[in-house]
Amino acid sequence: MTSLAENNVDATDWGGFGRPLFADAAAMGLGRVGVIDVGSNSVRLVVFDGAARSPAYFYNEKIMCALGAGLSETGILNPEGRKRALSAIRRFAALADSMGISPLTAVATAAVRDAADGQAFRDDVLQETGIKIWIIDGKEEARLSAQGVLLGWPGSYGLVCDIGGSSMELADLAEGRVGKRVTSALGPLKLREIKGGRKAIKAHVREVIQDLHSEMGGLTGQRLFLVGGSWRAIARVDMDRRDYPLTVLHEYRMTARRISKTAEYIRTSDLQELRGRCNISDSRMSLVPIATIVLKELVRQFKPKDITVSSYGIREGMLYEQMPKELRERDPLIEACRFAEDKDARLPGFGRVLYDFVQPLFPRLNWQRKRIVKAACLLHDVSWRAHPDYRAEVTFDNATRANLGGLKHQERVFLGLALMYRYSSKPNRERFGPLLEMLTDAEVAEAEILGRAMRLGAMLWVDAGEAPGTLKWKKKSSELILKLNAEAEPLFGEVAESRFNALAAALAATGQVSFAKKRSRKATSA
Repeated sequence: MTSLAENNVDATDWGGFGRPLFADAAAMGLGRVGVIDVGSNSVRLVVFDGAARSPAYFYNEKIMCALGAGLSETGILNPEGRKRALSAIRRFAALADSMGISPLTAVATAAVRDAADGQAFRDDVLQETGIKIWIIDGKEEARLSAQGVLLGWPGSYGLVCDIGGSSMELADLAEGRVGKRVTSALGPLKLREIKGGRKAIKAHVREVIQDLHSEMGGLTGQRLFLVGGSWRAIARVDMDRRDYPLTVLHEYRMTARRISKTAEYIRTSDLQELRGRCNISDSRMSLVPIATIVLKELVRQFKPKDITVSSYGIREGMLYEQMPKELRERDPLIEACRFAEDKDARLPGFGRVLYDFVQPLFPRLNWQRKRIVKAACLLHDVSWRAHPDYRAEVTFDNATRANLGGLKHQERVFLGLALMYRYSSKPNRERFGPLLEMLTDAEVAEAEILGRAMRLGAMLWVDAGEAPGTLKWKKKSSELILKLNAEAEPLFGEVAESRFNALAAALAATGQVSFAKKRSRKATSA
């Protein structure tokens, strides 16, 4: 595969894209990073790969150990959970050795820090595996979880709430920085040990969250980022209740009213039947009814303006901790798409040229939509290896289900639809009907125009550093004008002309093509 440098692309002149960083030494040093999170309910190994800014999950394994079960009564780690956790970490250490990524970075949270035998467990792990576990306090846990949110949303503001088995942390985000942090013992493993049943738990939760609200300065009206397995399980049930068509949890949005409805749905449902339908583990599902009590009270007192689920948390925060400042500030979506283009496209670097080519069709886009157009142009050729009959569907599936940060669900669908039109003049939209209903008619039309423009541009590439020509869209007179340079003129054959006419038709325009040699001809009227 040819690289950006081999295609003579000036790496210092990237306009709105910024200079690529994934090949820099600082970023390559994060190429594969393994972390272990020893929580109160689960022990997990995550290996990140391609950590330009939005890393892929090279390996992800979780064991539900319930280390914190019974801790309030006994003061020690759950003996059976301790055995399972040690066995899991022994396995993770062996995996890390085989991947060549030792030593792993490991942290332990509430259960290990609160247990009388927490230090002894840490010593056992070190002796048997060579892995040193860092036992962090609640405020540090809150900071790392908030940094995980920043991995997906650089520059974010709002309130991060991370719930584990034995604790719940809050952190304030402002201008992409972590501010005030508090911790509490509101993890569902601990709460279910309260005597007096659901009524007593609700009273206790109300009192603790009232104190947390005061400690956080009475914050209200913020965006609420939900981090943690119990929150994700509630979101999964909310999706099931609504028959939501896209089951990607990251960036899933909920409202206070929907949370209240879902809490009642959980309370009145057969949990085993619901667990199977939503693909939630037994141990996790047993904690969900208690977690809904916490979430309802949290929303009642903090009154968030909106609520979003983050799949990024403490483990991603540990990776973020190792990133250089310049890398942290990059857009995770654009960096991930550029990484994919450099790895998989036939002509890496052409996505930037293609963006400049199609941009005149969208003169009034806000910055949020511009970045989606950029992402589409960078991804326009990464699925070329798929069978031609299925490229359009494959690229839609990739866009809507890929592990991409900084991408709302509607934006995923818009991106997927645009890429479908990039690969097919008549894509099978019926198969994706429920997903496409997430877009307005105007957004569907805009995605089609973008896709057809990319489909045309892909026919006209000369090299990664040179634009084939320019597009001009005169909306008032309904004219679409394509001016091709001399090198691109031979590329404008029958297929390219057909694609140009299709683009003009999508714009309800008359198309005109002119050439650098001052020859011109009228294209078929749209």
